[in-house]
Amino acid sequence: MWKLAKFILLLCVSAQCFAQQDAQYSQYIFNGIYINPAYAGYRERVNINATHRNQWTGIEGAPESFSFAADALMPNERVGLSLIMSAEQLGAQKTISAFASYAYRIPINEEQTSKLAFGLGIGVMQSGLNGDRLNPRDLFDNYIPTGTVKQILPDMHAGVFFSTPKMYIGASVNNLIGKYILDKKSLDYNFPTPKPHYYLTGGTLIPIEKYLIDFKPFFLIKDDIKGPTVLDINAFFLFKQMVWLGAGYRTGIKLYNKPALQGDLRNNNALIGMTEIFISQRLRLGYSYDHSMSNLAGYAGSTHEISISYNFFTLKERQLNFCYF
Repeated sequence: MWKLAKFILLLCVSAQCFAQQDAQYSQYIFNGIYINPAYAGYRERVNINATHRNQWTGIEGAPESFSFAADALMPNERVGLSLIMSAEQLGAQKTISAFASYAYRIPINEEQTSKLAFGLGIGVMQSGLNGDRLNPRDLFDNYIPTGTVKQILPDMHAGVFFSTPKMYIGASVNNLIGKYILDKKSLDYNFPTPKPHYYLTGGTLIPIEKYLIDFKPFFLIKDDIKGPTVLDINAFFLFKQMVWLGAGYRTGIKLYNKPALQGDLRNNNALIGMTEIFISQRLRLGYSYDHSMSNLAGYAGSTHEISISYNFFTLKERQLNFCYF
């Protein structure tokens, strides 16, 4: 019982209780639109993707999320558009959101193989809190709502993305205005507040032509000012343009001082195994498995994530896009 109570406490603190956190996906590499609106149109064809993540299976109230995304490049080859819809559940918190993004791509060289893209996403999120699922210390705590309360907020995302045929780097920020709109409302109860999340990602692709293998190392840094700063380091092998197979390591890092962050929460370590299989020229299936190595390892179950993608382009066109992810 003590282990379960301690786990729930750590879960609450790691989510910063009433601070709303973005869903975490290990397979962001398969569709960068989830973290950067400037990625819209990068594949230069219509692409749709659905991803479901079940974190810490077997634990009541553990995070669970689902996202659907579609993006396409317009005929002028300068404008990319995307649509993302997602649903996230963490304990008593539930969020549903929809965002449309616009990206403008600028060719950097004469061959137009290197591009710099700027993206902006605008949408709404419905954030809910079920007070009946909370266990307040004081049964007469007026800051805990009775039943489910909801707030609908507009919000914005922004990003920049630079790519060449064999490398990419991008930076983005989510939840730009939702927090400030919610802070101006006079609420009689505590409510999950969306916080800006900052992302920096990059990678390269190294063809090993002798063995028909491509090697792709990449990284992601995620930060939200007050919570743990998280670094993902990953490496993939692409075998004969048919199977991605790789692994990653997720850990907390210290970029600057965060006085409110407990020391135990800096150790957000996990081992990640991932694969993506090309079922056909257009259909792909992905799976990832996260094994926690942090203080939650003794209390949390495994984390599973599956994805399915469909691309409206040919295998030959895909092979020409070496930086594809």
